[in-house]
Amino acid sequence: MIKIEHLSKDWKEFKINDVTLEINEDEYFVFLGPSGSGKTMLLELIAGMWTPDSGKIYINNQDVTNFPPEKRGVGFVYQNYMLFPHKTVFENIAFGLNIRKVDKKKIEEQVGEMMDLFGISHLAHRLPRTLSGGEQQRTALARALIIRPKVLLMDEPLSALDRITREELIREFKKIHEEFNITIIQVTHNFDEALQLAERIAIIKQGTVSQVGSTDEVFRRPKDEFVADFVGTENIIRGVATDGEENLTSVDTGNIVVESTEHKTGKVHFTIRPEAITVSTSRITTSARNEFKGKLTEIYDLGTIIKLTVDVGEQFVLVLTRQSFDDLELNIGKEVFISFKATAVNLF
Repeated sequence: MIKIEHLSKDWKEFKINDVTLEINEDEYFVFLGPSGSGKTMLLELIAGMWTPDSGKIYINNQDVTNFPPEKRGVGFVYQNYMLFPHKTVFENIAFGLNIRKVDKKKIEEQVGEMMDLFGISHLAHRLPRTLSGGEQQRTALARALIIRPKVLLMDEPLSALDRITREELIREFKKIHEEFNITIIQVTHNFDEALQLAERIAIIKQGTVSQVGSTDEVFRRPKDEFVADFVGTENIIRGVATDGEENLTSVDTGNIVVESTEHKTGKVHFTIRPEAITVSTSRITTSARNEFKGKLTEIYDLGTIIKLTVDVGEQFVLVLTRQSFDDLELNIGKEVFISFKATAVNLF
């Protein structure tokens, strides 16, 4: 387990401000946030590349705050791979074992096994400049894992890769996590990557943690406007919340009243995911507590799905499969009904 307590670091334009966080043993955890938010600095503080101004870092219940990187039991994969340009693939992977003065025969065995695992044995005698981005990334991963670290730290490992290579490596990251029984912490600004890989996410904003939770929690229940906007919540609407009937909360936007199972009063924002909204061309019997009549104002064809905007006094964005869109025979200006459950309405 990794435990971070009140960690702070201020260096030029980069800042980490009083971060407290726990990451479980063998968890796949992602730091997600925009560029310049402090994600990489937080990762590097865990690795020991920076000394914090204040706070503590524990790895497996041991205070490692003042330990050098090589004493922390962590492997680090850089965004730009940071392979030694004058060393071959074999020599790059063997570097950590050589530093630890491992027997030459064991080095050959272990490096051979690691190259086999990543499918790069045929590249053993190649230099980094002759490798593709995916081959460099696999070499960097093998180098980080050869020392059998307790924790693997990865800084934007997929950002420079094409789509096909990125998808291949996502599968490999999952395999590494399962086979090595290792804690992985990955930095990314890409929410799709986080959704595919993370068990939990920390949203980082200006050196602070805005929200921590499972991908589903963060995706469907953002705790503030920044998180909601960052994870692509398109329906973010202001209103005033009061206690409603049947243990529900009523949110009055001035144009419509929306009901939620969450309990807040006063000025609030509410969010609802586009996929949680149902659209029909006539009023239907439904258990959904929220139903509104409006007009279809925008249609965006995204290939396999269609994105719609419906004006019911407030603008709501929703999505349909192409088949559903065709079946409903929708067009701009058409009168429609939208509905969604009170349980789908998030308040903050």
